[in-house]
Amino acid sequence: MPFMFENLDVYQKAVDFTDRAVSLTEAFPRGYGFLADQLNRAALSIATNLAEGNGRFTTPDRKHFFVIARGSVQECVPRLELAKHRGFVHDDQHTALRQDLETIAKMISGLINGLDKRKNRPRSSAL
Repeated sequence: MPFMFENLDVYQKAVDFTDRAVSLTEAFPRGYGFLADQLNRAALSIATNLAEGNGRFTTPDRKHFFVIARGSVQECVPRLELAKHRGFVHDDQHTALRQDLETIAKMISGLINGLDKRKNRPRSSAL
């Protein structure tokens, strides 16, 4: 039986993005291990924080980890840009990865907004 977070589309997309980032960085030339490491860490942090947030019991705790996951998406952008500027990423790969990051960021924002809406929902009165 899968963990609950494994059923989330955004988690699956984050894992897929991480896998593509790892594959991409394997080809980075010697001397750019720092860039490969930083991109891989930021990418993995997205899925990791989604999983950890889903394991939390309080709404503020869950939201905290989802916000960190969204921040990790943002961290990937400049690292991906530098890889493109250095010629380590082809234009079509760059475009696809950027679109994936935009989609993941929107999905995480949806999770956060959903938590906020549930928190602010008026409670029904018992009769």
